Amino acid sequence: MAVLNPVKLVLTNWDEVFAAQGGAAYLDPCTLPALPHPPEGTESPVRHFSIGKEVWIEREDFEEVPPKGYKRLFPGNKVRLKGGHVIECTGCTKDANGTITEVLATVVPDTKSGTPGADSVKVKAAITWVGVADGVSAEVRMYDRLFVDAQPDAGGKDFMESLNPNSLKVVTAIVEPSLANAQPDQKFQFERHGYFVADRVDHAAGKPVFNLAVGLKDSWGK
Repeated sequence: MAVLNPVKLVLTNWDEVFAAQGGAAYLDPCTLPALPHPPEGTESPVRHFSIGKEVWIEREDFEEVPPKGYKRLFPGNKVRLKGGHVIECTGCTKDANGTITEVLATVVPDTKSGTPGADSVKVKAAITWVGVADGVSAEVRMYDRLFVDAQPDAGGKDFMESLNPNSLKVVTAIVEPSLANAQPDQKFQFERHGYFVADRVDHAAGKPVFNLAVGLKDSWGK
């Protein structure tokens, strides 16, 4: 999991729900398979990460006033943090300019994935996230087409006028802790975002750099 446009999600009842385990400082260990569909006869390696009182989510996964059909976080709605717990959104906090600085939610007790109570609460969406405590900051380069026109020089056109100003966006993302051990040129799928490769030159321990190789959707010509 990787969060490319992060906003902090605060689980306001974490201290109470996990008081016996240490309250605010408690980190609940989580696992997910590294290969959702491993080759027949083999078992997938396991990814290890943790959930705590604060996690990073995609900014687009919260809407204060949700559009029709929106199934992710909005006040009063429940979703699952993938591989973790079911949570119920209670609102958000904003800065003086009205920008959302934190999303607020409560943990629904005894709903952790893989436990007997995991299915006790039905939700319509599961969202990706990365823990604040163990997430890793990474440079992510989002490449797109160099031209906005499929035939930038056809008919005597000046191809320079068809250059895509958004052909490269560089963002500071938060990625799963396992990606701290990625090696140059190693490939990964970032759930919901596409397929990425650790940069051959710039990627290094302590300074991970990932390049978008293939997106999940191709809207060219639409």
